[in-house]
Amino acid sequence: MSRKVIVTCAVTGGGSAVLAKHPNIPKTPSQIAEAALEAAKAGAAIVHIHVREPDTGAPSNRIELYEQVVKKLRDAATDVIINLTCGMDGELELDSLDPLKIGRASTLKNAIGRCSHAVKLQPELSTLDCGTMAFGDSIFVARMSDLREMATLMREAGVKPELECFDLGHIETGKKLISENIIDGPPLFQFCLSTGYGAPAVPSAVQAMREILPSGAVWGGFGCGADEMPMVGQLVAMGGHVRVGLEDNIYLRRGVLASNAELVDNAVGIIERMGASVATPAEARAILGVKKRG
Repeated sequence: MSRKVIVTCAVTGGGSAVLAKHPNIPKTPSQIAEAALEAAKAGAAIVHIHVREPDTGAPSNRIELYEQVVKKLRDAATDVIINLTCGMDGELELDSLDPLKIGRASTLKNAIGRCSHAVKLQPELSTLDCGTMAFGDSIFVARMSDLREMATLMREAGVKPELECFDLGHIETGKKLISENIIDGPPLFQFCLSTGYGAPAVPSAVQAMREILPSGAVWGGFGCGADEMPMVGQLVAMGGHVRVGLEDNIYLRRGVLASNAELVDNAVGIIERMGASVATPAEARAILGVKKRG
């Protein structure tokens, strides 16, 4: 039998700049849910969900918006694994260093404030970003105390964390959480590549990250922009699972704007031409060690 590859679709993301470039970025809960279902029908076993303010498209972390998306997905006939982001409300902006002044653009909340929607709605998966790092002048804060508390809250809610790793050190952080028995096995790692602020989307980076994973880990990754589809091929060749979607790349090819379903269809074609096959949601749940929720 050919190896089963899990395809995740990251439907809309949490950035604002993309709104001016792509007029059809999903914004409302209905648009996000419909795009997710279309991606699932194209072959995505997992849909990774951010929400936006319906009127403006601005990034949001409001639980009532997640509730609407999750309800629509669970009410639909299409089976798909729901993965809610817990990567929002972690940004720290500094307007001044001398004297130290926290900027008004900061969104930083405590652990429960960042993952309460996952705790309440109990999806199969939620992301857990494993490193404090700078995104330009903005600092994403992921202290060990924050990560321990968020991971514990997820575990108590029966939600499996997807450990988001932008660099080698983030994998070591994830391994520390595993060693403290906060993360249940098999652990799930996601390599976030060519974001502009972490590891590049090159085979040597993937190889280095893969080599330090703990035994038995399930892993996958994605590349951003023009690296999205080449990274699908590289990850499949190296034994990983893949992610595509408008969060990471808005183009089907140069100058042609994509839909989520089209990006998933492209990834499915690459996977199958490489001799692997795409995992169904049921097969993905077996690989990940999760049970259908809702």
